[in-house]
Amino acid sequence: MRTYEYSKKWQQLLTPEIVNMLSQIHEFKGEQKLYVEAQSDTLTQLVEIAKIQSTEASNNIEGIYTSDDRLKKLLANKTTPRSRDEQEIAGYRDVLASIHEDYDYILVRPSYILQLHRNLYKFSGKSIGGNYKNADNVIAEEDAEGNRFVRFHPLAAWETPEAMESICAAYDDAIHHSDADPLLIIPMFILDFLCIHPFNDGNGRMSRLLTLLLLYRSGYIVGKYISIEKAIETTKDTYYEALQSSSQDWHEEENDYSHFVRYMLGVILSAYRDFSARVKVLATSGMSKPDRIREIIKDTLGKITKTEIMQKCPDISQVTVQRTLNDLVKNGEIVKISGGRYTSYVWNKEK
Repeated sequence: MRTYEYSKKWQQLLTPEIVNMLSQIHEFKGEQKLYVEAQSDTLTQLVEIAKIQSTEASNNIEGIYTSDDRLKKLLANKTTPRSRDEQEIAGYRDVLASIHEDYDYILVRPSYILQLHRNLYKFSGKSIGGNYKNADNVIAEEDAEGNRFVRFHPLAAWETPEAMESICAAYDDAIHHSDADPLLIIPMFILDFLCIHPFNDGNGRMSRLLTLLLLYRSGYIVGKYISIEKAIETTKDTYYEALQSSSQDWHEEENDYSHFVRYMLGVILSAYRDFSARVKVLATSGMSKPDRIREIIKDTLGKITKTEIMQKCPDISQVTVQRTLNDLVKNGEIVKISGGRYTSYVWNKEK
């Protein structure tokens, strides 16, 4: 049986690159705490946007979809699920909400993880919800030609209950009885969870929900305002590459956690940077809507799309955004980079 001793392994991860990322996240965390305490009411829009993006992105990664209109109605509890996909989306919605609201009371214990998994499937009526896998499973992929191959053999079904007890105990020991930074222990735990692959279905979505839970319990609540799941979806190829690199030789206890740790720290750091940028937008709420759009583009390093602008300003209509973009292009303040549906804009630094 594999052993899990995070308290003895985390120091191996303290490379200059990782230490630098940790320092930046710690600094952003302090800034966020001050802003949340002073302006909590103004962040409601960010919370609602993050809920939608998180639910959509985490399910999309697993090939679970519905229309934008149906998604919004499901998240607002204004409709009931009509399909298997919508049942699973509704389950994710409720588990995400419970983590947002009750993370202090959801302990890192197998019984709580099983409860979350049961709730994930509560609309589907599947018996797999809240139960460990009853047969060995594999993690498979398809190449560009459609050929299916096994990427990883998870732990055997009979070993799963004991392994889940072990990783929870190892996490608790590292968090409460060592000097380890939680930002190192969390991705180590998630990597092991994914390698164990404890459920017949829902392992990927559970790993992202658990990531949020562990971050919140350690005081890193950026995922409440900026969707970490969305960041993972947009870097899905890099996510799978990091996961594959860190799971190599996992059964022999010779795997290197650093690949997955670096990836997850990058995602968290990106979320904090995004939060900081959006806070600046909220701080300019006294400006006119065209001026706010202008400032967003001016403060963006590189190009930005109309969709990204609308995500940063959910209170501004698409018509107003497009009219402002047209005016800024006409005045020469921004440059339009045509690309069909991917058309973007950059600030004209030459003017």
